Amino acid sequence: MVDRGVTAEPLPIDVVSDVVCPWCFIGKRRLERAIALADVSVVIRWRPFQLDATIPSEGKSRRDYLEQKFGSLERIGKMHEHIAKLGAELGIPFAFDRIEVSPNTLDAHRLIRWAAESNAQDPIVEALFRAYFIDGRNIGDAEVLAEIAASAGLDRKSVAERIASDDDRAEVQADVAGAQRIGVTGVPTFILADRYGLVGAQPPEELARALTQVTAERAGESQALAS
Repeated sequence: MVDRGVTAEPLPIDVVSDVVCPWCFIGKRRLERAIALADVSVVIRWRPFQLDATIPSEGKSRRDYLEQKFGSLERIGKMHEHIAKLGAELGIPFAFDRIEVSPNTLDAHRLIRWAAESNAQDPIVEALFRAYFIDGRNIGDAEVLAEIAASAGLDRKSVAERIASDDDRAEVQADVAGAQRIGVTGVPTFILADRYGLVGAQPPEELARALTQVTAERAGESQALAS
């Protein structure tokens, strides 16, 4: 266990991500391993980002969308093969062939925001990643989101009603714009203690070193203030 000196405050980690980003799913797993390696106390806050906010609310054909964005199916297949290999090493059985719809993720991020009210962000994020990348579900669909919410212990009826409303729509969009203003252009981005940023699905060892370093710095600052 890292010596935290006089402070027992957990290290805050803001994870800026999008739930249709496979690297964000990989980054989640690597962060979990890093926390275990560093043996530090943390509190994780999931922050929204949209890789493509222009996708309509009903979504787009996944195949058409990827071809427009990346070009040939051969190139897309190689990308998926590489990501799937990395995922398998982390226990993620990516099933890209099951995904039929590229969704707009605004409502999914609204759900993640609401999950914070019940300290359920992590299980909701996990469920969204699994629903999309493993089960191939359309996580832009209101019914699917309500089911995911219920599976993580949230009230299904309440979530369905909130999704049907404009509750927190502007707030999530403002958070996405705020991330862009501070220079977030790629996800996942890990922000440690509101001051240090790490971009990309870093190896667990790299993340662990950063967690240990920042935790030690915060402990030193607390000791200086207490002396």
